[in-house]
Amino acid sequence: MAQSHLSEADAMQERGQEFSGFATNPAPLLVAQYERIAREEMQGLPFYHATMPIVAECTLFEGQWLGCVLTPWMLSVVVLPGPDQLWPVRSSSDRLALQLPCGNLTFMVGELPESGQLLACSLMSPLDPHLGAEQGRSLVSSTLKMLLSLPVQQGAGGVDLGRRRLFGARRGQPA
Repeated sequence: MAQSHLSEADAMQERGQEFSGFATNPAPLLVAQYERIAREEMQGLPFYHATMPIVAECTLFEGQWLGCVLTPWMLSVVVLPGPDQLWPVRSSSDRLALQLPCGNLTFMVGELPESGQLLACSLMSPLDPHLGAEQGRSLVSSTLKMLLSLPVQQGAGGVDLGRRRLFGARRGQPA
């Protein structure tokens, strides 16, 4: 009888189960996995940016790990289950829209060999060939901060800061 070569994630998907979140920051695990993918699968591709490091930063946001990943071929936002979270196994064709402080983003379900499923939203693929390694590192931190920033919107009209306008509104009239 042949031995099964299914990964734990494949086995869970076959059973339709859930998978547990990460108790600690998954950024080091993401870096290690993308380094292996770079070495084994991506290095020979024409858009591979050989001088770009692989960088991942994650932070807890509403109980989930929200992160930004830079590789020599892309910049992506990722979401992984946080501590004490159970995520259902989803089809790799699924798309989910998530509302973040910066606005709405659409994520695709992806999977990495050692960490299982994650949500990913590509921001730049392929990378700009003129982007330097230090700029790339800075972009990861800046992107993560931007994701958690409230959007700033300019109002349609000017603001009337006069005291008379502020205190003089009558009932039924906007202030």
